[in-house]
Amino acid sequence: MASPLLRSRSALRAVLGPQSRQRSLCANRPRTRSLFNFFRRSGKPAQEEPVPLLAEDNLFHPFSKSPFPAIRARGEAIQSLAKCPVCTSGHCDNNVHTKSQPLAVKFECPDCGFPTHCSHEHWMADEEHTKYCSRLREVNEDDHDLRSGRKFRELEMPGPQAYEEAISFANWDVFWYTRGFPSMDTERSRRHASKILTYPLTIGSILHQNSGLTLSNQRVTPEGSRSLAALRTTLHVPPGAPDTEEAGAAKPQMRIFILGARAESSLPPHAWEQLCMLFPSCHFHLFFIGPQVSLPRPANSPSPKPPNESATKEDTITDQSAVENVSTMHTSTDTAKQREEDKPVYVPNVYEPPTPAPIARLKRTRTSVELYGVPSYTVPYTPQLTITGLQANYAEVHAQFQDTFDPYTDAFFLFSPGFGFPSPNSVSELDGKPYLQIASPTEWGPVVPALLATRCAIYITGFSPADVERDIRSIETAPDVAGEFEWVITPGENAFGSEKWEVADFDPRVMVKTNWGVWGIRGKGREVRERSSFSLF
Repeated sequence: MASPLLRSRSALRAVLGPQSRQRSLCANRPRTRSLFNFFRRSGKPAQEEPVPLLAEDNLFHPFSKSPFPAIRARGEAIQSLAKCPVCTSGHCDNNVHTKSQPLAVKFECPDCGFPTHCSHEHWMADEEHTKYCSRLREVNEDDHDLRSGRKFRELEMPGPQAYEEAISFANWDVFWYTRGFPSMDTERSRRHASKILTYPLTIGSILHQNSGLTLSNQRVTPEGSRSLAALRTTLHVPPGAPDTEEAGAAKPQMRIFILGARAESSLPPHAWEQLCMLFPSCHFHLFFIGPQVSLPRPANSPSPKPPNESATKEDTITDQSAVENVSTMHTSTDTAKQREEDKPVYVPNVYEPPTPAPIARLKRTRTSVELYGVPSYTVPYTPQLTITGLQANYAEVHAQFQDTFDPYTDAFFLFSPGFGFPSPNSVSELDGKPYLQIASPTEWGPVVPALLATRCAIYITGFSPADVERDIRSIETAPDVAGEFEWVITPGENAFGSEKWEVADFDPRVMVKTNWGVWGIRGKGREVRERSSFSLF
């Protein structure tokens, strides 16, 4: 006779059916991983993008009411430096200033946000302001957008170019398309991207074999064609050969000397790496040389916080707490103190751009003081790109390079050198007037003749048509330079100049574009013919 326990189990099995037995067996079976599980995507949640501090429709702010301390500090600098254009012109009969009244700009234009005039009356009387007001508003919104905290997809750099895909250097749009950059959907994206890439692309667009500067459009002279042909034998492979990194194993290194470097020395290395992408088989060594070259931070110094981040967050929190009325007096005091500590020091741009802040110290950064005898560093960033920075005037280190120059592997680039501007340091002993920088013994005076003696090409940019003309007039009269050079590239507009307007702090009416124009020269060649000993003449 069956026990009551067995009878209860049989009854339960009859009620639940065979599925319960199968389910229990599966539960006891050890778990195994199917082959197809390897092809499934992991269930990790996608990383959320940070919420921008400013929306796209909230980028315009007057300088004095900007949420970013750096912009507010710039507004204060403009007010201390710039003069009212109506007062200085003397064409306004109303509110004539006495000698005790300052002419500094204190009134912010409600349309552009810049301090532009001394009073509302003079702002209303100035009919010329409307001609450039839209440009100032564009600069205002661009500066706020750069600090808004959004993700800048326009600055995502593409990788190596496929062998069968040619690159066009007709203009920015065609280059971005053929190079595979993200779509530039707005004019603001174009301005941001062109400002970052104008330095490496100005170099690449001149030296590349697909350059838009040719003999046919009269931008390249016959002498320049020979000079570029020599450089391109190093930059490119023979026709029909694959232009790959392996093809350049036996090629010499291409050296680019960027003299008087300032902002270009502070660009992130991955921006300069785009130059290597244009010449896959070439190995580049970039030399930034100048007294304003940006050097890496010391090895043990902490990384700085993102600019304006803490202050901006505090501003946002303060605004919210004012609405909710939940802040205390103690918190307000601490916040005010923190604002004073985090407020950046803005260096005005008065005639000479300020020295950039120290750059990030990369993993393989090493000092080169023992090699060059001046503050310097070297970064082997990739197998194709090495960067060296020397914080010194080129005249101090020329002797270390003068016996190594080769027109086939070396080229000089001078970005807006200011040849035609008066020197702030050197004065003529004859008339007491300052030298032009091209003739100044402390600036470009000893440098340019030494560059011409190397017979290597020298490429120079300017920030406006007037700047290009001023520099050319100065070299045509400079001692040891006039009559000692021949043209490589005729003066003209640079297709890869920055599209962003740069506003002078001492006068908001002065606006320029970085690397607007470009031209090139080299030392004049003199052919020597030997006379035959049997000649009658």
